[in-house]
Amino acid sequence: MGPLHGYTVIDLSDGISGAYATKMLADGGALVINVEPPQGDALRGWSASHAVVDAGAGGALFSFLGCSKHSVVADPDDPDDIEWVHGLLASADAVVWSPQGVVGGHPSLAPGEIHRRHPHLVVTAITPFGLDGPWRDRPATEFTLQAWSGGAVGLGRGAQDRAPVHIGGQVGDWLAGAYAAAMTLASRLRALRDGCGELIDLSALEAQILGLTYYPVTYFEMLGRPWRSERRPTVPGVAQAADGLVALGCGTAQQWFDLCVMTGHDEWIDEDSPLSITEQANLHAPELYEWVRNHTVEEVRDLASAFRIPNSPVGNGANVAGFDHFRHRRVFTCNPRDGFLQPAPPYRLDGVAPAEPAPAPHLGEHTDTYRRLPPRRRAAPVPPATDDRLPLNGIRVLDMTTFWAGPSCTHLLAMLGAEVIHLESTRHPDGTRLIAGIPVSEESWWEGSPIFSALNTNKKSLTLDFATEAGRDVLHRLIAECDVVVENFTPRVIENLGLDFGFVQSLRNDVIMLRMPGFGLDGPWRDNPAFAYVIEDAAGLSWLTGYPDRNPYEPYSIGDPNAGVHALTALLLALEHRRRTGEGVLVEAAMIDAALNIAAEQVIEYSVNGALLQRDGNRGPAAAPQNFYRTTGVDEFGRDDCWVAIAVATDEQWAGLCAALGDPSWAADPALSDAAGRRAQHDAIDQQLSAWCATRSADEVVETLWGAGVPVAKVMQPHRQAELPQLTARDFFEQVDHPRNGPASHSTLPARLSRGPRRVHACPAPLLGQHNNQLLTELGLSETEIAALAAAGIIGNAPA
Repeated sequence: MGPLHGYTVIDLSDGISGAYATKMLADGGALVINVEPPQGDALRGWSASHAVVDAGAGGALFSFLGCSKHSVVADPDDPDDIEWVHGLLASADAVVWSPQGVVGGHPSLAPGEIHRRHPHLVVTAITPFGLDGPWRDRPATEFTLQAWSGGAVGLGRGAQDRAPVHIGGQVGDWLAGAYAAAMTLASRLRALRDGCGELIDLSALEAQILGLTYYPVTYFEMLGRPWRSERRPTVPGVAQAADGLVALGCGTAQQWFDLCVMTGHDEWIDEDSPLSITEQANLHAPELYEWVRNHTVEEVRDLASAFRIPNSPVGNGANVAGFDHFRHRRVFTCNPRDGFLQPAPPYRLDGVAPAEPAPAPHLGEHTDTYRRLPPRRRAAPVPPATDDRLPLNGIRVLDMTTFWAGPSCTHLLAMLGAEVIHLESTRHPDGTRLIAGIPVSEESWWEGSPIFSALNTNKKSLTLDFATEAGRDVLHRLIAECDVVVENFTPRVIENLGLDFGFVQSLRNDVIMLRMPGFGLDGPWRDNPAFAYVIEDAAGLSWLTGYPDRNPYEPYSIGDPNAGVHALTALLLALEHRRRTGEGVLVEAAMIDAALNIAAEQVIEYSVNGALLQRDGNRGPAAAPQNFYRTTGVDEFGRDDCWVAIAVATDEQWAGLCAALGDPSWAADPALSDAAGRRAQHDAIDQQLSAWCATRSADEVVETLWGAGVPVAKVMQPHRQAELPQLTARDFFEQVDHPRNGPASHSTLPARLSRGPRRVHACPAPLLGQHNNQLLTELGLSETEIAALAAAGIIGNAPA
């Protein structure tokens, strides 16, 4: 029945974010009741390919996101219906709300009012900017939020000869939903302790910042330079082979050296080069692309795998379900109502029977059932005398992760109150300590990484060489003292160390072991190196990003943090299973499975409608017109490269845009009065909007169009995020003072919790081995034993 059996969630949202959040809860066994208006949720009529949809039953995406949910209808204009909805809330455990939800638009069903009237409920509100702050009522779309977040520029994605390019597939909406599910479950742990709910105020903008950019503000403030100052294609990235597209990447210097050898260019290897590996790869791009063109996809991938160079085929809606690895792992399943292909849930809980998915409901299918039920009201909770316990207080985590995906998951745990022990070794420090470009001649250079600093606040650091017998003995003793063990190595590494789940469970019977391999624990790709970009390539996220006349661009960002937040939800489900049964659980949360879920619409559309969704620059299916338009002005790098994002998602917004432009004659064409007509004449509209924006600054365009109710944004450099007044008002960035690096701004959680914490970062990221003595003493080691470990190099405070 699933770990959440008996947990009731009311869905007052509309759109992908809320529907995906509640789907994840339903997948965990929760009862989700979707409260819809008489005309049904707008999502029922949605198709990214604009296929004709039966709004009563709902289209394919609704059928996927609606699995296992119930549907009831309430008229927001009927006072009796609104009171009935309050009756549903009174008997529920949680509610998910978004401003698009028609029923939730009733004043008494605003998030703050629900929280006041039903204090036992966990109320999760998903809004573009948050419920408070100067931008709380400003119009936005997923596309304009990408621009505000800096995610449209990201890590230098694209090419300087064209406009920046957004990540396709409405990924920001899926990310916001993933965070909403995780935050709801985390808050539930606090509610279980004292019966009190809380209001979770989740900002989709803040979720995009965490998912589409790589801590650019911390990087800029600590090092005095942005990560990238210009856009350039990733090399090799997605390249044309003799028989199709293939993806290759270099995430480390060693992988670049191996790529040089693989392509027959040993002479390119220069360990003393002043250029980064990215710059060196760009220097040799023509020869690299020529080599790939002379080999088949299979030849390139076989060689790259032998050299342990990250690689994958390039997935899309037509081919991704046929990849041998995905077939082996059965990551796609049949929709229980309509029979099309859809991704399975993005985790596996070994020994925990998953909730059997049920068909998505027809509109109002369960209304009569719930109207006949007698009213049931939860007892009003008694607020605790002190409210200083964070949701995950009391949970001890051994964090054996490195780089981004794993640490992003454990960082969320640490910010939510868990005690997280970050395990490194002096021979193999966390990889993010080594990517700041700080000269090794500089004192304590390994402590200067802004990425490590941003990902590891609130954690403790223990160094331990567990390749030695003495190190393994300490590790085993430590595991016995932890509730959770998290690792994100390739599967063979943990297995070679003898740390499979059976052995870990022999040390502590009720342990939760969270494994986060790139491609999973089984299948032909299981031991392939997995960096964010390769995950994005294989899942189809790259396919929708870029221009139709060029190879896809890799997002180069979302694969890791998306895996982290999905893994958190899986872990929270495992903790709930342990709470109910006392049993430990092996959790497998593969990066690729999380990516396939947020790219689900591609395979669903192809399976149902035969429609292969395509990248289309900065256009997209949710708005027309939608694009980036150049404005007057010079950017901070001295280039004529200033842009705004405009996205017209409704006919009312189109009317507002026309009025803001002075109702020009070209816009009076009746054919432009609906989205289909505007989409058909997108080129002509772009030409007019480009001319209008070209004579105005980005600030002028934003002020004019926002005032007219049109979603608009400046295309921000990501390191300028902290300058947005909305983020300042919500304290999204906090100053963290580091003993080696001094103070710098650090991003926090993408949601404000009504019960706190008021300040998220309790302490800075730890120095290497900073807590060795404390943690080993707590394990019962004497000063003499600790000194012996240090003398043998098993523990330490500097890289070996």
